[in-house]
Amino acid sequence: MTSPFSYTTQYSLDKAHFSECFDESVTIDTTWRAYTKAIGFFFVGVALLLTGMNAYASWFVIGLGALEWGNVKFKKTWWLWRQMMSKAAGNEVMLTLDEQGISSYSFYVKSQILWSDVSEIITTDRGFLIKHLGGTSYVSKQVLNETALAFIDRKV
Repeated sequence: MTSPFSYTTQYSLDKAHFSECFDESVTIDTTWRAYTKAIGFFFVGVALLLTGMNAYASWFVIGLGALEWGNVKFKKTWWLWRQMMSKAAGNEVMLTLDEQGISSYSFYVKSQILWSDVSEIITTDRGFLIKHLGGTSYVSKQVLNETALAFIDRKV
């Protein structure tokens, strides 16, 4: 009789980890459609400015358009900066894979994804995208050994 599988590892939520998460999980839209909200804010702000409305409100809306443009243009940089400014940055995370699911524990977050809640596992070059009832989570192959990788592959 074989014993139930269990694997535990620890890693740090550093810039390299956040960058890998972004690269493997986000698809960047480079078409003009990604900029429609920014363009809309800009033109509404200019229209308000030309109609003689409150100039402060008009410039505020134009500023929102510029901010949204920067958000689209520098999406990865913007996202990484927000993650590095969060209270979770720099913390250690304990990741456990077992027969029940995937658990992660840190000072601020305690979460568990049950295998029964997982709808799809997508294998990427550097990790796994786990689609579950609560959304999508990323697990890096860097923190897993061969046995853990084989275990997740069997769950696919």
